[in-house]
Amino acid sequence: MAARCSIAFMIMASCLSVLVSGGLPGDLFALSVASKLRVDRNSTARASSDFGRIVAAAPEAVLHPATPADIAELVRFSASSPSPFPVAPRGQGHSARGQSLAPGGVVVDMRALASRRGRVNVSAGAAPYVDAGGEQLWADVLRATLEHGLAPRVWTDYLRITVAGTLSNAGIGGQAFRHGPQIANVLELDVITGTGDMVTCSRDKDSDLFFAVLGGLGQFGIITRARIGLMPAPKRVRWVRLAYSDVATFTKDQELLISKRASEAGFDYVEGQVQLNRTLTEGPKSTPFFSSSDIGRLAGLASKSVSGVIYVIEGAMYYNESTSTTMDQKLESILGQLSFEEGFVFTKDVRYVQFLDRVREEERVLRSIGMWDVPHPWLNLFVPRSRILDFDAGVFKGVFAGANPVGVILMYPMNTNMWDDRMMAVASDDDVFYAVGLLRSAAVIGDVERLEKENEAVLAFCNNEDIECKQYLPHYASQDGWQRHFGAKWSRVADLKAKYDPHRILSPGQRIFSSPASMVVASM
Repeated sequence: MAARCSIAFMIMASCLSVLVSGGLPGDLFALSVASKLRVDRNSTARASSDFGRIVAAAPEAVLHPATPADIAELVRFSASSPSPFPVAPRGQGHSARGQSLAPGGVVVDMRALASRRGRVNVSAGAAPYVDAGGEQLWADVLRATLEHGLAPRVWTDYLRITVAGTLSNAGIGGQAFRHGPQIANVLELDVITGTGDMVTCSRDKDSDLFFAVLGGLGQFGIITRARIGLMPAPKRVRWVRLAYSDVATFTKDQELLISKRASEAGFDYVEGQVQLNRTLTEGPKSTPFFSSSDIGRLAGLASKSVSGVIYVIEGAMYYNESTSTTMDQKLESILGQLSFEEGFVFTKDVRYVQFLDRVREEERVLRSIGMWDVPHPWLNLFVPRSRILDFDAGVFKGVFAGANPVGVILMYPMNTNMWDDRMMAVASDDDVFYAVGLLRSAAVIGDVERLEKENEAVLAFCNNEDIECKQYLPHYASQDGWQRHFGAKWSRVADLKAKYDPHRILSPGQRIFSSPASMVVASM
């Protein structure tokens, strides 16, 4: 027993020495969570980069919490310390520009909480909901709710990311035109503020914190639980893709589809893609929806276009076996209202789970060819409907003219009235706006610099043409950029930051407010 105590003491003393030399307070090891801190190089290296692989910044330590109380203890310690250090929650690290990093501080491995039972609980009453830990993957939430014949209303395209991660941004997908973003479907939250307080909040209780945290980019608190409204889950999906060679017709049809009420015959999911000729020729590897012959036909359509650009509406209709007999007529009715290229309609019939988790198969393919863990210099924008044609002309037929992107370019509309302006997520002043995702990957050496320059050219074009687009999953190099991003909300952002994170220790990787620790971020 004495030998064990001696060994434990030496390990703790060694770790303490590392912490002190690294800049964190030495009495951090007086905390009960000391045994859950990791300071070894392997742990800190894993927490020093993210999915984007554009920037790198190592923390001094990584916390593997057993309970939310462990996180609160760490945050309280930092907030009360003479030298507060930054703390950043990290789920899957799916940020693109180092937003989940904590240089000089502590990264909280939120996924460590997932090992505890009871972190996903479904209430299947008259107004069903699921209580999900912030660390839970949306794929696991789906699995749990389907056991009760229920599901959340809105999904991101990729389900291997965490509940808290998407809610800290907004959480958008093809269902958002009808139900709003994921944050519009949250009923209640458990939050740890920047002072270490554990608060349960909702629209009616501590509402300023509730609305601040939803879309708040991790600046006001750490989400440890979210109560999310549910709907009856369908069994199957009629998955549809329609090709267009004219952008005006493409956007007109998309806007018609998102204008339909739930009681009308329409799609339950609407997204869209912009495809360049090179994207089409590489399609079979990453787009199993289309057959090789389909790809050939689409490439032929693109070749007839002066710009080489074609557009694809992606829609989905949910149904159950009991309503399958009317599905063909409903789809026929919808297609009769649209103006896609004649003969360019493609359909698949799949299980609901298969549709929602469709990117998982693409991930497996990309991992198998070494194209998943590469730099992702992504740029996501919200573009007002009034300027989407100008954006198309200047970007897809201007900046990207002759480009051969590896990745996906998304372009689909949402209704602004489905967004709650009390939440921190920034949308658009137009009644309809487009989500444009330039989700490109750096396949070879030199691609990062080239793609970054193209991203800068896109932003410069929007600025020069007074296109008031907003970044989604935003990244700005200065506080002036953040002030322009939040616009009229900026004063509220600053006031709530002072109230809930007065020492500015939470999520320093967003670079909205100066951090108590050095913000030296290195290029990878």
